[in-house]
Amino acid sequence: MSKLPKSYTFIDLSDYGRPIARTIAKALKNTSITPVQVTIGFIFSGLIAILCILNGNFWAAAFFIILKSILDAADGELARLKNTPSYTGRYFDSVADIILNLLLLLAIAYITNTNIIYTFLAFIGIQLQGTLYNYYYVILRNQANGDTTSRVFENTIPTALEGEKQEVVNRLFAAYKFLYGKFDRAIYWLDPTAVSSKLFPRWFMTCVSVFGLGFQLFIISCMLVLNVSNYIIPFFILFSALIFLFITLRKISVA
Repeated sequence: MSKLPKSYTFIDLSDYGRPIARTIAKALKNTSITPVQVTIGFIFSGLIAILCILNGNFWAAAFFIILKSILDAADGELARLKNTPSYTGRYFDSVADIILNLLLLLAIAYITNTNIIYTFLAFIGIQLQGTLYNYYYVILRNQANGDTTSRVFENTIPTALEGEKQEVVNRLFAAYKFLYGKFDRAIYWLDPTAVSSKLFPRWFMTCVSVFGLGFQLFIISCMLVLNVSNYIIPFFILFSALIFLFITLRKISVA
């Protein structure tokens, strides 16, 4: 099941793992395994990748990074197949992603002796890139009557859906706001009129999808196996310049 109606789907460069994720979700549909358990699975995959980086096993690290990306898509697919959408899963997934992103960059910084300031700048860059992509994607999903578990503005605690506890939603929402709030506000400040614009064209969303977490992880994996890990952190700092290009492009092409 797609997050968008078929007529609005686009080529998502960050979503290369979706076919395998759907296969995994279908295999788990009639089991007792829950989407949250799949999320825990991608957390372990990410942690193994980090350990592989620290030990210099870059091919193994790349494998587990890509596996993490696939499982990151599989939890949502499983939730849609089982018809069990939840804010618990949505926020848990996001909180896990940002923590793993930070740990991944710290591991890369450690093996490359990169200054912590540059590492922090790369982390901010990666999060702003991902936030811009998610901002546009969620706007599109809401306008096109797609999946609405994610909201354009995460300002209020949502009411727990059937099968989840409000207390858990409250805690995960608080963690999400603490970790993502500043990035969300920064992107909204840069492009506040996006929420009232016309539907984004497919080609535009495909371009912006290079900022999706899946594509970011793919770039890191490629740079690891190509033995150019020294350039990963500088790359993502410079890659952030595209944020302004995409926002300008959005304003020109979609009023």
